Order: sequence, then structure tokens, then C-alpha cells
Amino acid sequence: MAQIVAAMAMTHSPGLTGWFTRAPEAYQRLALGATAEMRRRLEAARPDVLVMFTNDHLLNWPINNIPEYTVGIGEEHVGPADWFDEWLGMEKYRVPGHPGLARWIVNEGARRRLPFAWLRRMQFDDGISVPTHYLNPDARFRLVPVGMNCTVPPIPTPERAHQVGTVLHDVLRAYPGDDRIAVIATGGLSHEPGGPRYFWVDEEFDRWFLDLLAKGDREALLSECTLERMEKAGSGGTAELISWFLVLAMTRGPADVLAYMPAVAWRSGTGMVAWSALAGD
Repeated sequence: MAQIVAAMAMTHSPGLTGWFTRAPEAYQRLALGATAEMRRRLEAARPDVLVMFTNDHLLNWPINNIPEYTVGIGEEHVGPADWFDEWLGMEKYRVPGHPGLARWIVNEGARRRLPFAWLRRMQFDDGISVPTHYLNPDARFRLVPVGMNCTVPPIPTPERAHQVGTVLHDVLRAYPGDDRIAVIATGGLSHEPGGPRYFWVDEEFDRWFLDLLAKGDREALLSECTLERMEKAGSGGTAELISWFLVLAMTRGPADVLAYMPAVAWRSGTGMVAWSALAGD
């Protein structure tokens, strides 16, 4: 039986790689310190594979046919997608996949009435590329990417994402073998990509959300952090936090908030968290 050994979440703002030095030096130091701590925890946990939950920005599917969840089942994953490499200030990277685990998620999910679309060749923008740059730059860990719809109505609610996370927790742990798995959510915090509030961050919302994570108050998160509240904190972007709710279901207790930066220069409220206690431990 597989084992979940780490759970984390972080912002995937393209500014974290594409125009990093435009933010104040204090924010740069916080971001580098927090991501280094995440990497240190990953190395200590010794995962074989990162299952990374991100938000599909209409890169892999057309707007009239976007699945709720999509699993990348390839033997290898290559990014960033053409055009995004220059925007993100990144060279092409290659990360080995884990098609056995990826296919298990699709097949076992269907058996448990949780449908997943799948792609052999996924394209990646900032959602996977930025966390990979900081957490897996040497491709030490294999990757299973899972894209989520956070853009096209009906958008899954936080409650739905949490339910999916509960099922996926059991699916991952039931994978035959002794694989060690880290689950990582990417997206958020408050931002409105390309909208009238593009140069704005809702610091009050971000700190409220992170404070509830730090308290371990998932009841308040699930009841109060609605899609409507996230929309007010930044249309089209803040709802990326549904990936955090999915990973939240695989944890217990409070999260360690490693850093928060209301970084307008990066066009996003920027944060990194990790959980010390995992569900089922």
C-alpha cells in the first residue's frame, strides 16, 4: 500500500519566476526562504512522486469542453508550453511521470464514482512550472499532474473539492506497492488575472484565509470561504484555492504558514504552507 508522506500548498504566480526581482527585496527573501523550507521538507519526507493539483487555465481544453479534473498519465512531462517559457523566464524542463499511479487514479476514481479525464501529453503554464522550478528543479521526484477547472462555470465548490480530496486520499493510499507520495496544491491567493483589479491584492482576505489554515479551522473554511467570497477577492483567480481544499482533506490539524506576501508586483497574494499532520496517521 502506498503512503502519503507530505502535504503542501503554494502560489504559482508567474511573477515568482518571470519578474521575481520587481517585488520588494523583503518579499523576495520570504519567498526564497519559504520555498527552500518546502524543498527541505520534501527531501526529509523522501517522496517518490509528487501528485500536484493545479488549475487549468484553458491551456489543455477548450472553453466549451473543460473537465472537472484531468490527470496527466505520460511517461514524461515537459514544460513550460511554448510561449510560456519566455513569459515565465524558464528553460524547458523534463520530469519523469508515474503512469502506473496516474492510471490508477483514473481507473480507481471511476470505480469509486469519481470521473477523471486524462491526457498522455499535458501542456503546462505557471500552474505546474513555477512549483516545479522551486520544489523539483532537479527532477528528483516523479510527477503526476492533476488539472482542475476553476474558470468555467459551474466551478466546483470548496466543499466539492474537499470531498474529492477525501476520496483521492483513499485512492492514493490504496495504490499497490510501497510508493511514497507528496500531495501539493498550487494556485491563489487573491488575484484577478487580466481583470480591472489586476494591480490589486486583497490582503485582508488572504490573511483571513491563512489564519484559518493556521488554526486548523476547516469547519469555518468550508462554511465561510465560498466561491462568492473568493470571487470578491479577485475574479477568475482566487478560486484557484479550491486545489488547497482538495489537499486540505488529506491533512489534519493546523497548517504551518511559511510565508505570506501581498505582492502586487507579482500580481497575486503570494503564500506557501505545509502541514505536519496527515490524515490517517
